[in-house]
Amino acid sequence: MKDIAVIGNGRVGGTLAAALTRAGHQVTVADRTPGAAADAARAARIVINATPGAGSLERLAALRAELRDKILVDVSNATLDGPDGLPADLLHPGSSLAEKLQEALPETRVVKTLNTMLFPVMTAPATLTQPPTAFLSGEDPEAKHTVRELLTGLGWREEWITDLGGIQTARATEAAILFVPHVIRSNGLTPFAISVAR
Repeated sequence: MKDIAVIGNGRVGGTLAAALTRAGHQVTVADRTPGAAADAARAARIVINATPGAGSLERLAALRAELRDKILVDVSNATLDGPDGLPADLLHPGSSLAEKLQEALPETRVVKTLNTMLFPVMTAPATLTQPPTAFLSGEDPEAKHTVRELLTGLGWREEWITDLGGIQTARATEAAILFVPHVIRSNGLTPFAISVAR
């Protein structure tokens, strides 16, 4: 059992919090109440960023003291939305939200994962017709091992998890968000994920 704080209580944060609680972890969800994120982060060992990506950097950089020596699991994508509200471009071209978070929080171990799928797949990967892939990006091997354990507890098989390497590799998975609006327009909001076929 791990003490986990989920920052963000929308569909992504709520889905992850419920699944992690069912998996036996002690989970706190921080909403936008003043001080809620700081209190939750201070008490947790692992913090999950489930805030909208466009505002994640500013919101989490303000928690530098509370996030010191913690694992920050970043599942968000920072995008500029088009007129229809769907992602149209990357907010950090040539970089990534995960890299920006690691730069802003040098004493925090940032791990990027679960950002290449619609949110229902994050906690129910086996419901797809073929195995999805969960990617890991981060500088700290121990932190990535811990996140891998969290993923297996959510139903991800070991062979479905691919460690891409350092935090810079997150720019590749974050760029995959540009597939999303086109897939949604083509097939609707049916759950899907990026998968590496071998």
